Amino acid sequence: MAPSRPLLSPVAVATAVVSGLLLLTACGGSSAADGGKDDGTLKVGVLFPGSLSDDGFMGSAYLGYQRAAKEHAGTVEFSKVEQVATADYEKALVRFATTSDLVISIGGQTDADVRNVAARFPQVKFAEIGGPADGKPLANLSLYDPQQAEGAFLAGAASALLSKSGTVGFIGGAELPAIVNAAEEYSRGAEAADPDVKVLAPQYVGDFNDVAKAKQSALADFGAGADVLGQVLNLGHKGVAQAAGQRDGALIGGPIAHGCGSDPAYAGYVETDIGAEIEYAVDHLVAGDWKAESVHFGLTFAEPRNDIVLCDTSDPAVGEKLDELKRKITSGEITTR
Repeated sequence: MAPSRPLLSPVAVATAVVSGLLLLTACGGSSAADGGKDDGTLKVGVLFPGSLSDDGFMGSAYLGYQRAAKEHAGTVEFSKVEQVATADYEKALVRFATTSDLVISIGGQTDADVRNVAARFPQVKFAEIGGPADGKPLANLSLYDPQQAEGAFLAGAASALLSKSGTVGFIGGAELPAIVNAAEEYSRGAEAADPDVKVLAPQYVGDFNDVAKAKQSALADFGAGADVLGQVLNLGHKGVAQAAGQRDGALIGGPIAHGCGSDPAYAGYVETDIGAEIEYAVDHLVAGDWKAESVHFGLTFAEPRNDIVLCDTSDPAVGEKLDELKRKITSGEITTR
């Protein structure tokens, strides 16, 4: 089954250090970060803490960045920075805030810094994607929830339905509130699909991009009897796939869905369009109706952003059960947060 949006290939982005901070790269005109002329275009700066080519959360967000830059070429000047060390989040956000109309921060790991900087620059609009689902917006800060918990619920259900051993597990990149919540929803989804399934205690690698550590965690889960794993990782998912290949196991990939068969370790994908939230923020900025709000995307949003793609559809009962659970989420019978 093909993903619902065409996937663009992320472009490699060079990163350099300027005055102790990562250089901001721009598209759509002269760089505001480099002192470009104020020609009336709106300026948007986006902080990507991880790699644009991680094939995960950052990569999905970057696809939306590319779409927004193309859609609003000539109207909006975009700047971005990637692979920023935790200690430099605040500096990057401040640099954006001094030159941008809208600053977008990707990932819950930036929550404390984006809140701090937003309070210091009340005239600038901010948006955080992927922060705590129960977080509260500020007067100039919107919170966009991609519903990782909802995706994790579906991944848990798919894992349980596809498992032959009756044991599944979850691996997260860091023990952040949103990821802990995703682990809990993974377990809920697995048990909703099969009340008899055994869900191992979640593992947190400590780094979304550490392939070796993610592989070690996955090997431990496979050794404990699991045969299908869910995950919220960036580059780290490659380590889980390596472990699955060694132990005849499988994982549920995402948020970018690839063609089934491209890697037999993937039993399916949770498809979550993180980049649609960048488009949402920029569209409203251009329309002049941007507001500080908390928006939960996903199956209950006007245009669904989450789905589950299975690679083995030989058992129609599996797909039927997942469709039933999705209907219950949409109707509100099942809630995830």
